[in-house]
Amino acid sequence: MDQVKLDTGLISGIKASQDGQDFNIFRGIPYAAPPVGDLRWEPPQPAAAWTGGRECTNFSIQAAQFPDMNASEKMKALPSSEDCLYLNVITPAKKATDKLPVMVWFHGGGTRYGNGNLPLTNSLGLPGHGVILVTVNHRLGIFGLFADPILSRKSPHGVSGNYLFLDLMASLQWVKNNIAAFGGDPDNVTIFGQSGGGIKVLALMTSPQAEGLFHKAIIQSGGNYLDPYWLKDLEKYGEQFFAKLGIAGEKDPLAAARKIPFEKIIEAEQAFNVELGREYEFMGPWCLVIDEWFMPGSTLDIFESGKWNKAPFMVVGNLGEITGPSMAIADKLINNYVAMLAAPGANSNGYAIIFDQVPDTWRQEGCVSAHGMELHYVFGSLDVKEAWEAHFGGFALAGARSPLPTISSTDRKISDAMMTMWAQFARTGNPNVKELLELPAWDRTGDHYLYIKDSLQVKSGYSDLAKIKTIQASMP
Repeated sequence: MDQVKLDTGLISGIKASQDGQDFNIFRGIPYAAPPVGDLRWEPPQPAAAWTGGRECTNFSIQAAQFPDMNASEKMKALPSSEDCLYLNVITPAKKATDKLPVMVWFHGGGTRYGNGNLPLTNSLGLPGHGVILVTVNHRLGIFGLFADPILSRKSPHGVSGNYLFLDLMASLQWVKNNIAAFGGDPDNVTIFGQSGGGIKVLALMTSPQAEGLFHKAIIQSGGNYLDPYWLKDLEKYGEQFFAKLGIAGEKDPLAAARKIPFEKIIEAEQAFNVELGREYEFMGPWCLVIDEWFMPGSTLDIFESGKWNKAPFMVVGNLGEITGPSMAIADKLINNYVAMLAAPGANSNGYAIIFDQVPDTWRQEGCVSAHGMELHYVFGSLDVKEAWEAHFGGFALAGARSPLPTISSTDRKISDAMMTMWAQFARTGNPNVKELLELPAWDRTGDHYLYIKDSLQVKSGYSDLAKIKTIQASMP
């Protein structure tokens, strides 16, 4: 697979091997036109075609964003750009006719931070289990979610905002058009994401505009803290922000705003967030917007109405997210997951998982299974030092003291089991594998879930997990 022919032209990548298996890796593939200049705050447009070959051997620059306060110094120093609509592909296929299942990863970071190029999520572990892995970059924060009445009036749908989610749809359309050339099956696409990436998955599961673009979904720690705005409310923020930029009185305020360098926009956004008292909020003021076109209501309401895009799905949370001491979010997370699992149309196609594996050295230090810890196991990145270092800030808040954990044979066994399950779910819509796992689909009677700690254990009482934090908080 030296070259791959896309609908925009030929590309070449690099080759890699691991455990006797060969892979082809392609980085920085454009799936839409750069959203710069007059395309700032517009829906994604088709990528331009090229003649000859294009080398896709290096990652693109991450989306324009201001640094995550919890990120490592190295992460904070990464360059960024509005020219960010690129994706990466790792394929184990030997030929274009292999028709392997496809897994499309949406990164975390709320809707404000992050990128799809991290060593954590671009390792060879998951593709080594027989799937094609696609990792996506897209617009973030004010560039991906800004709404304003001027933009809404220009739109044929009378809407603005949600550009981030339209980018994700464009990436899935790219997969549909091109993934067969990498040996993938365009009719077997699983979207998955953690934290903010889980929110992105939920948005596509509940948007009528995303129907038919995917076939399965995995939501990891992403179902609880999404509070969408109505369009008219977010438009008010947009008007206030234009006033802060000093362009509200311009003859064409939008044209004036599009001429301001993105760095200045971010500086103004930071000051604006301070004025709103929201500088420390993970999502900031720019959020998924209920616009009655892309998003007709709140994600939970859409699930409970049965009007979501029906597909088998898995919901995943970490026990440390319930118990703390770090990001204790799963009390509400579990309740929302149960509502999704019980939603009309779920039809016993939903599976619940609780992750509680912690490397022994960190568990001895008091660390819990914190937000994001499962990713090192899902992607087979246990030996990627840079991945642990980049995310240590969150693990330190959860109790880790030593900078790197010691990885045991049990950790490796759990990681291999999780990659097997995730790949099996992508392949069939069911995570069960003979002699590894027999997990019933969730229903109210059994209330079953998979508990992952040192081994795979099927338990009942999933909905009761939402009460743990409340009980602990009431203890003297």
